[in-house]
Amino acid sequence: MKSVYVDADACPVKNEILSIADRHDIKVYVVSNRGFRTGDRPNVQNILVSDKFDAADDWIVGKVAAGDIVITGDIPLAHRVIESGAKAIGHSGKEFTEAGIGMAMAMRDLMSDLRAMGEVSGGGPAFSKRDRETFIRELERLIRE
Repeated sequence: MKSVYVDADACPVKNEILSIADRHDIKVYVVSNRGFRTGDRPNVQNILVSDKFDAADDWIVGKVAAGDIVITGDIPLAHRVIESGAKAIGHSGKEFTEAGIGMAMAMRDLMSDLRAMGEVSGGGPAFSKRDRETFIRELERLIRE
């Protein structure tokens, strides 16, 4: 049985994840350094990690197994997850794949360098209703696979 791991500190789709997990009776680990209210769900475990840099990422990578699903907006975590044989999906519903993760890492690094030089400011586009809908559809697909 696959499990779902949520890199929860900056996750805008926690409620959607919990709803889908309840519907499919899938185990969910909500991993963060501050804790979240997840209700009284027997299939949900709220994991509180230290505020040490990458503590949530390290916990997830230490537990995730092939076939599991990790939800994250963190590209380096997605890369580590894919290397372990698990699936990774971003908040907007885009699945990180072995074929595309190298390009995603390179773009992340490039944008970071451009921001540091003052060439680009701000982050990516705002999270939208369409992103939420795409996420729900793609998480459902990954669970059914």
